[in-house]
Amino acid sequence: MVVDTVLIMAMSNANRGIRNYWGVLVVCLVLLPVYVVGFQDTADTYPLDDRGGLGREFDGIGGLSGGGATSRLLVNYPQVYQSQILDYLFKPNFGASLHILKVEIGGDAQTTDGTEPSHMRYEDDENYFRGYEWWLMKEAKARNPNIILIGLPWAFPGWIGRGKNWPYDYPDVTAYYIVSWITGAKQYHNLDIDYVGIWNERPFDSKYIKMLRYTLDKYGLERVKIVASDDLWLPISRSILQDSELQEAVEIIGAHYPGTYTVNDALKTGKKLWSSEDYSTFNDEVGGGCWARILNQNYVNGNMTSTISWNLIASYYDGLPYTRDGLMTAEEPWSGHYAVETPIWVTAHTTQFTKPGWHYLRTVGHLNNGGSYVALTDGQGNLTIIIETMTHDHSVCIRPPLPPFSVSAQNATFKLQGSFQKLTTLQVWYSKLNFKSHESTLFKQLKPIQLLDGSFTLQLDVDEVYTLTTITMGHKGSFPNSPPDSEPFPKKYKDDFNDANPPFSEAPNFADQTGVFEYYKNVSDPGDHVFTLRQVITQRPVTWAEDADQTVSVIGDFMWKNLNITCDIYIEKPSTGGAFVAGRVDKGGEVVRQTQGLFFWVFADGTFKVTNDLAGSVILVEGKSGTKAQTWYTLTLNIQDNSASGLLNGYLLWKDVTINRPTSGWAAIGTLSFELAQFDNFFVTAE
Repeated sequence: MVVDTVLIMAMSNANRGIRNYWGVLVVCLVLLPVYVVGFQDTADTYPLDDRGGLGREFDGIGGLSGGGATSRLLVNYPQVYQSQILDYLFKPNFGASLHILKVEIGGDAQTTDGTEPSHMRYEDDENYFRGYEWWLMKEAKARNPNIILIGLPWAFPGWIGRGKNWPYDYPDVTAYYIVSWITGAKQYHNLDIDYVGIWNERPFDSKYIKMLRYTLDKYGLERVKIVASDDLWLPISRSILQDSELQEAVEIIGAHYPGTYTVNDALKTGKKLWSSEDYSTFNDEVGGGCWARILNQNYVNGNMTSTISWNLIASYYDGLPYTRDGLMTAEEPWSGHYAVETPIWVTAHTTQFTKPGWHYLRTVGHLNNGGSYVALTDGQGNLTIIIETMTHDHSVCIRPPLPPFSVSAQNATFKLQGSFQKLTTLQVWYSKLNFKSHESTLFKQLKPIQLLDGSFTLQLDVDEVYTLTTITMGHKGSFPNSPPDSEPFPKKYKDDFNDANPPFSEAPNFADQTGVFEYYKNVSDPGDHVFTLRQVITQRPVTWAEDADQTVSVIGDFMWKNLNITCDIYIEKPSTGGAFVAGRVDKGGEVVRQTQGLFFWVFADGTFKVTNDLAGSVILVEGKSGTKAQTWYTLTLNIQDNSASGLLNGYLLWKDVTINRPTSGWAAIGTLSFELAQFDNFFVTAE
């Protein structure tokens, strides 16, 4: 409806036509002015009734940080804006007010938009302060002590696989690795993990799942439940039906991108069903429409009682895969700019007026002219109704393909029955995604509706969301001042890594795409390189994506063309080691193996080369450098238009190398293989 307010008509008899209600209409127009445009003159009736019992228990709406490195830039934000962003995500009755936070259990490998560090890099290594997911979970808990926490691995450190790219050959070892993450969360961060998964979107192993359950119980973690298998409904559902021990071990069947539908075998298990990863769609109005549709229809069509968005927040470099596929956007810590996108307010329509532990009514479904409605109750008299009328083209998600359907304007009468029949007032919240004017109305509170005999009628237009509820605590949060204006990455950027007590293990703005680069203290170096950045992964992980054979961390602006990069490098691996600086690096994420750019390498064997790709197969120039391991060198790479040159310790080593492609990209540092190497005094200037 194209309105500031909405026409809501109380009805003493839900079966009468709207043409008989001009008396009521006049009263409503006085109280609540409206624009009424071409609606049909009859209303379809939908009962909302709890007399036959309740539907499934509601488990909450959530967001996923990781899979991978999707919150990487958030940690670098100035504190004032960072706090605001976190409030929009987690603070109850403010923004998205999420019920669930799901995080990646880092495995030192590429898992979509970057790598996340492991807590147990080697069998005798434990460190529960690497990365930023611990911090994020604590910030979420500080805002909502009742938020549900879930951990799920995408990759595993190499020692888990014992030389194979497979985590299940030694199920007791893998189970201990996962359980240690859970116990570490409690011991070092006072975080209680509620659920844990198996291996994201990869094959499961029944023996391992049973071992994980056994190990959890052994360590007194009976309360931690298992979600399986974070992939498709099958074959996990069929395996559960055929294996009573597996049935006992698994609490939740979690599927990814189910298209709002489940399968019979999943229903037959009697297990709770979750869409444990969904959405993954550009967060404009169409993305908001996608999210609104699946939040309702995952239950209406598929009996799914929880839906979790990948990702929580788009806080990674523009140019990496799945740009802005989060509930909101925060990709500029250097400026402080962020954007509260449409999906935040779509989420609020459900999360601010429900809680995990509520139950759906059995009387939910589709509207006759398209769209859907759900209703939930706490069993203590409260009722929340969410209605969406998203049209096909305005609610397309990234996956799976969306079959054709139609939605049109309609009148809908909702008749409250059973314990709700005596309700007299409902609060009303409204959103209209306006694809014509592009001036959408998002999460606006309207005047309460007064019910007569438990009935009310809405005139529904397309691409709308309504929440009608007994809950009076809803709030559209905001801050007195808008976020700072968007700005590109600084054209001059320097980091000497001289931080004796860094707040995070990774340096600001460096986004690792293969390998892990961490702050390091050289206790044996009394000179200029005590504090450095070190690439620390020496064994190829059990990967989820196609990690490169080299390590690489990118920084800067994907649109940089002409730039000058200077960095001190220290090769630790004798004879066969190597390190590089690079510019115009054009890829990262899952396609990191295909990365092109201009790479200036030096090697421990006294040679150098310049390549047009990360793999080092397209050699533009090569020669002698005199470099060796365990010695500091300063590399300088200059790229101007189609020509490049390189300096070693301030002396020209090569020049006039032609570069035709890529035409733009990030700056980067990295190593020849999974090897130790250090970097210091990084400085880039760009035009």
